[in-house]
Amino acid sequence: MLSDHPLGPVLLTTDLAASRAFYAGTLGLEILEESESAIAYASGGTRLTVTTSTVGSKDEQTKAAWRVEDLRAELAELAARGVIPEDYDTDELRTENGIADRGSVWAAWRWWPESERAAPR
Repeated sequence: MLSDHPLGPVLLTTDLAASRAFYAGTLGLEILEESESAIAYASGGTRLTVTTSTVGSKDEQTKAAWRVEDLRAELAELAARGVIPEDYDTDELRTENGIADRGSVWAAWRWWPESERAAPR
């Protein structure tokens, strides 16, 4: 169940360098992973991900991400409750059976009530 796994917020920024200076420099959060488009920080046994966005925060942006040991098992449990992951086939994102291989993680997205997007990974 998702309630058994840590929940990690995903925040947007138009200036990743300034965000890095604040979260790593000012707040002293440890950097777990860093790429040209995102930085993941450790905080109290959880993680915060800050990702770049040219348009700022939008309703369809990911708002929460769970880190799970077995993504397929979690998706099967959600599917049994009628929650099916979104499928994408774009230049930036392709899914197979609802799962995208993002390099360091597999990810799946689903719209939740109130147009919030959640991403069990």
